Formats: sequence, C-alpha cells, structure tokens
Amino acid sequence: MNVDEYRQHSPYSDPGRHAALLDAVPSDIASVAATVRNVIVHYRAGGVELPPDRLEEVNCRWVDRILDTDQSRFPLPLAAERPAVDRVAGCCRDHTLLSVAVLRQHGIPSRSRVGFASYFVPGWHHDHVLVEYWDGHRWVWADPELDPAGDWGFDGYDIDPKAGLFDSAARVWSAYRAGTIDPDRYGVSPELPIRGDWFIHDYVLIELAHRQKDELLLWDRFGAMTEDLSTADLTLVDEIAALLLAADDGDEAAEKALADRYASDARLRPGPQVHCMSPVSGTVSVVDLRR
Repeated sequence: MNVDEYRQHSPYSDPGRHAALLDAVPSDIASVAATVRNVIVHYRAGGVELPPDRLEEVNCRWVDRILDTDQSRFPLPLAAERPAVDRVAGCCRDHTLLSVAVLRQHGIPSRSRVGFASYFVPGWHHDHVLVEYWDGHRWVWADPELDPAGDWGFDGYDIDPKAGLFDSAARVWSAYRAGTIDPDRYGVSPELPIRGDWFIHDYVLIELAHRQKDELLLWDRFGAMTEDLSTADLTLVDEIAALLLAADDGDEAAEKALADRYASDARLRPGPQVHCMSPVSGTVSVVDLRR
C-alpha cells in the first residue's frame, strides 16, 4: 500500500454514524491520544476494577461499535470527561484503532503496528500495538495509551524505532530465528503462560494483517497460526518478516510483495470468519467478519 491508502478508513476504523464525533477531535497526536484515553480504559491494566459483566467489551472489534458503547453511556463529545470506571473496556489495540480512526477521519495517513514493548516491566517484552502516522515527511511511532504526565523517560508520541523501546513482531521473530533473544520473555504478561516462539510467530501474521488494514483483535486466530511450531511453515513467516522489515526501510517492491502475497495466499489473512478466543472468558467463538 502507498501512503495515501492509509488515509482511508478500513471496515474496522470506519466510525459510521459517529463520524462527526471524530471530526470534532483535534488532529494533533497529543489531543488524539488524550481523547482516546478518555473513551477507553484498559480492561486489566487501567488502574480501576471494572464490573465483570463489562469486560467482554474488549471484543467490540469495530470503532463504530466501540463508539456505540461509549455513546450509550455518554451521549457527549468524546472530549467530555468520562469517569475511568465507565469508559469502554479495551486494550492497546483499541486505543490505537480509535486513534487511527481519528487521524484517518482528518485525512492523515495512519496504521497500527503490532509488536512488543519493553517499557512497562523491566526485562519483559509485552505484546503491544502502537499508532504509526505520516507527518508529511516520515512515519512516526506513537503510543496513545501513555499519559505524558507519567515519568517514562522518552517521548511517547515520537518513539525512536532504533531505541529498542518497541520492536515490531517481524523484528522480534528475525531476532529469535538468529538466536539473539529469549522468546520466553515475549508475551502477554510475566504472570501468564501466553508467550514464546509460537506467540511471536503468530504476531508476525497479525502484524501483516494490520499493515493491510485488517486491524484484527490480538486474540483472533486464522490461517497459518499455530501453537506448535513443529507443524508450522517457518520459511513462510521468515519470508514475511523479511519483507516487513524491508518495507519499513522504504523498499517499495517489498511493500508491493506484501500486498500481493496477502491477497493471494489464504494462510496469511483472515477469511470471512475468524476464531476468536476471548481473553476474559477463555471461550472460543466463530466471528463472521462480513458486516
């Protein structure tokens, strides 16, 4: 995809009847991020205890449904303050998707980047999703979930891709294949077993999907995903990771190759349906992506 294609909404970022709400949000990244944090609270790391019956909001999936949920409680502009406990339960993917939706609504090319962040817990790499937007000269990484009032020690709205604070899934997979990282330090949480080589492998496929504007939930399952690398086509993911890294370096041929392979190889993309494993209930459901 070229830069201009990221100005347009995907089915996931399209606000539908809520477009005017996004129009009213200033388009600078600080305002976008502050607004998004006012609408969404992390379902397990937001500093508040949410009612159990609301945790499944993490599966809202589409921006219009996230905003449906918000507006059912607060039929107000998105900047009007919401108590944290009454915000929509989400995660990093939702903070990023809503930010991307606001930016695209203003015609700013933007997309979500899937990988691992090292700035939450020392020695651990959390699965994470960032906003990447085009400022007219370069792609900029921003974490809309970070409150700039926090003592992070870096600019969360202009994260240096070479600083090691956040690494794309493709970069982490390539490092794993080179034997330079411990894959068991990459996952959902140090307290949970959802980590390791298979997890990184599957996140390369999710990274590719998000780059192609299929901004899936992080717990969607499709195509070549597996929890057992002994049955996986490792060469396939090696090739995709290499193309993702080349595309990040500005290789237009690699960018086109990614789009072509995504369109032609059913192992690399979701079909009309995905299997979704809720992180709240642990149940697996089949979700029809045809709206």
